[in-house]
Amino acid sequence: MLLIILGLVLWAGAHFLKRVAPDVRARMGNGGKAVLGAVTVLGIVLMVLGYRGAEQVDLWYPPAFMVHINNTLMLLAFYLYAASGMKTVITRKIRHPQLTAVKTWAVAHLLVNGDLAAVLLFGGLLAWAVVQVIVVNRAEPQWTKNPPVPAAKEVMAVVGAVVVMAVVMGIHNWFGVQPWG
Repeated sequence: MLLIILGLVLWAGAHFLKRVAPDVRARMGNGGKAVLGAVTVLGIVLMVLGYRGAEQVDLWYPPAFMVHINNTLMLLAFYLYAASGMKTVITRKIRHPQLTAVKTWAVAHLLVNGDLAAVLLFGGLLAWAVVQVIVVNRAEPQWTKNPPVPAAKEVMAVVGAVVVMAVVMGIHNWFGVQPWG
């Protein structure tokens, strides 16, 4: 559990630095991006190792049908993330599609994992994403919506989401986690 917590701290610290301590981030210059990138990757590695090595402490037993809700939410999360890069229609309605994707991803995983490590990991990332939205909105209260884009970008975002979801589910299978239900 300690590795999960340390990973969450590194992840959140790297992401909050720009908003919480902009002077520190500015002094880091372009090299700071590499440092913060490395800290972020280290945070992810620690979270994964901590989660995979955590003792199984069940808090509740999710019903089987939650897998289908999880998979639907995961497709939405992948779409939101893809849409953020392509500036599709949804990005004109949702200010923070990537953070919304993280929140959707976290909720989806909380629905199908009733153990303490999952609550710590996915709940921690959900809390980070919620606070990150608040911090960004306070720092930049004005929001300029993206201009409309061609429908082809929407199709590309949907297809990309489906492809990435299939790859991620394959990786889950490789690690011994059956995401298909």
